[in-house]
Amino acid sequence: MAHVVAVLALPPVVGFDLAIPPQVFGTAERDGRPLYDVRVCGLEPGPVATTAGYALHLDHGREALAAADTVIVPGTHYVPARRDGVLPPEVHSALATVRPGARWMSICTGAFVLAAAGRLDGRRAATHWARADELRRLHRDVEVDEDVLFVDDGDLATSAGLAAGIDLCLHVLRRDHGAAVATEVARHLVVAPWRSGGQAQFIERPLPADDGGSTAPTRVWAREHLADPLDVAALARHARMSTRTFARRFRAETGTSPHAWVLAQRVARARHLLESTDLPIDRVAADAGLGTTSSLRAHLAADVGLSPVAYRRTYRASPRAS
Repeated sequence: MAHVVAVLALPPVVGFDLAIPPQVFGTAERDGRPLYDVRVCGLEPGPVATTAGYALHLDHGREALAAADTVIVPGTHYVPARRDGVLPPEVHSALATVRPGARWMSICTGAFVLAAAGRLDGRRAATHWARADELRRLHRDVEVDEDVLFVDDGDLATSAGLAAGIDLCLHVLRRDHGAAVATEVARHLVVAPWRSGGQAQFIERPLPADDGGSTAPTRVWAREHLADPLDVAALARHARMSTRTFARRFRAETGTSPHAWVLAQRVARARHLLESTDLPIDRVAADAGLGTTSSLRAHLAADVGLSPVAYRRTYRASPRAS
């Protein structure tokens, strides 16, 4: 039985955000079998206004929430949540039908709804960087992080603005069913299966005036040489910059440090090799640039909570049940 995803549209909903979960989860399949049953719903079936000046007709009402394994709230200008940080009784009662143990997600300003419902109290969460201060003001118990594309906290996942919802949904798909499935969906959508860095790279701020050139060619080169030593000095040498200039330029362009970026690329490479090859674990670790089996085990456990053997068994030989 497919995993049920309920996407709750509170008016006026951001149409771009609302379209992301059906596109990502709705196109995910294995051996021709859909992995998710995506149901876009309102509090009642019928029309719901969008921020773009058109309305959508929804086939599902709150009954979709009661059936959901995952509930996603896309971005919205819903006044009670956005202006006052509260939800009216009818929304609280609808959300109360969600079964215990269900996964909660938000895209962009959908985080305001989850916060108003008390779901983000004491938790770290993302929203659009331009709305981060508003969320902090309304909900002081929420740890708002405006620098990341998304926050995955197990049963709770929140994304930054707009297209970061694609990053979050692909990440959750990757976590549920492995990199191969997520990559295939990303190819279908013609988007990158993984964007490095955070939304800090999109916040308008002046770049250092003395930093000529871009680190993009070096990032392409580094992905092709993950098995080689890739410290900041090596990366800067390839970019023909000083290490200080390179590190500053790299963070300005990607929102993260060279070390963190390289590590993320290596873990992603190791996951791909575990899923798509029969290479021994020590060879996977070496080819991905992680060095030893113990290093691979530690980084994979931190990333997905599985050992290399368990990861390969779960995502290659025995797909996770929906």
